[in-house]
Amino acid sequence: MARILLLIAAVIVGFMLLGTVISLVAGILKWVLIIGVVFLAYTVVSKLLRSRHSG
Repeated sequence: MARILLLIAAVIVGFMLLGTVISLVAGILKWVLIIGVVFLAYTVVSKLLRSRHSG
């Protein structure tokens, strides 16, 4: 009986850790996407301004 309870406790702790890791990865991906969109917008605007200025 004690082994079953220990196994259940280990599974619950494992799921809690897995949820924390997934949350951390999702947060990192969110910031990578935000930085990527900002960089892409900056690149597009700078190309537009450069072609407009030279032309």
